[in-house]
Amino acid sequence: MRNLKSFLLGGAATVAFLCACNSAQQPAQVELTKSGINPADYDTCIAVAYDYEAGAFVADSAEAKQVKLYTLTNANGMEVCVTNFGARIVSIMVPNKDGEFVDVACGFDKIENYFPWNYETDYGCSVGRYANRINAGQFTLPGATEPVVLDKNNDGFHSLHGGYTGWQYQVYDVVEATDNAISLKRISPDGDNKFPGNVEAIVKFELTDDNAIEITYDATTDAPTIINMTNHTYFNLSGDFNNTIEESILQVNADFYTPADETYMPTGEVRSVEGTVFDFRTPKAIGADFASGDAEIAAAGGGYDHNWCLNTKGNQDEVCATMVDPRSGIKLEMYTNEPGVQCYTANFQDGTRPGKGGIMYQKYCAICLESQKYPDSPNKYNMPGWEDSNAFVTPENPYHSYCKYVFSVEE
Repeated sequence: MRNLKSFLLGGAATVAFLCACNSAQQPAQVELTKSGINPADYDTCIAVAYDYEAGAFVADSAEAKQVKLYTLTNANGMEVCVTNFGARIVSIMVPNKDGEFVDVACGFDKIENYFPWNYETDYGCSVGRYANRINAGQFTLPGATEPVVLDKNNDGFHSLHGGYTGWQYQVYDVVEATDNAISLKRISPDGDNKFPGNVEAIVKFELTDDNAIEITYDATTDAPTIINMTNHTYFNLSGDFNNTIEESILQVNADFYTPADETYMPTGEVRSVEGTVFDFRTPKAIGADFASGDAEIAAAGGGYDHNWCLNTKGNQDEVCATMVDPRSGIKLEMYTNEPGVQCYTANFQDGTRPGKGGIMYQKYCAICLESQKYPDSPNKYNMPGWEDSNAFVTPENPYHSYCKYVFSVEE
């Protein structure tokens, strides 16, 4: 592995040895964010690599880059904290029905908990190159005769979220940062996690004065490849992660979904939600059917980890999903230009990850609403119902994606 000057790191290992970055000469910040985070606890340097021989994540000291915490605010007092490690949302402070600001996003108090040798999590990250799963870790570019072969990092079955060292474990460069917005850049070389083409990707987070988080993704390539980025924030609108999201009310603007097999891989069918536990066209409690005995829910760990085919058909001005928590009154509306949304209900959180404030994240502690091309679309884009989910990108056709989360209070 190129420039690998490291050792395997375990649970409480420190990364202080890694760098002589500029921050080492700067005084630590002591003013806490509204969400209670000390920015100094995010001030470090890191580069994550994967040692295939050892089968473990390692820290690459030769490639270490500066990591920090950035705080976005708006005129209403809302606060969003972002780190350039994985272009992650760390916290989202929004007012509840009593006017109290509460945090509605899973995350960690300290940056080292995001490092994969401590906890492999996707909390708040920008996933790339390809969000979700690619069947058997292979796809074939149009006109090619041989498949691109990727790592099968999803229990040996499929490629998941861009491979072992997908972009959620990479340090993005800060292009521009203001009081309410930040733009982050990732240069992904040809062969990065075995994906073809040199790619430059920009992720921009903007916190607007109507309490919206707008996320735009733009990427260019010098050779045909696939790109499918998303944000992987775990939301709990109750504002208390001791609660589950089972009581939260969800509505999804979708008449169809893509059924999946026991390895969470879509079968290729596009099935009507009518008469199924996947029908959220009328608002209902997220956990209403968890105990229904439905085979697909059981196979997904007792909840949802599925893709809905949105009726919005790329119209980013039309609501694609809405969630309300009756305890806090907080409402979330989602908009996207993508054809699908993956709803994942934290079925595999097991109470072993210490979140902000020491809360141990339990099963059903949150829900992810991930705008996306359908899972495995590079292998299924020409199947009936998959036409809008083409993820191929070329030098002539750059990548663009948009997602917006709007927060308000419903009395």
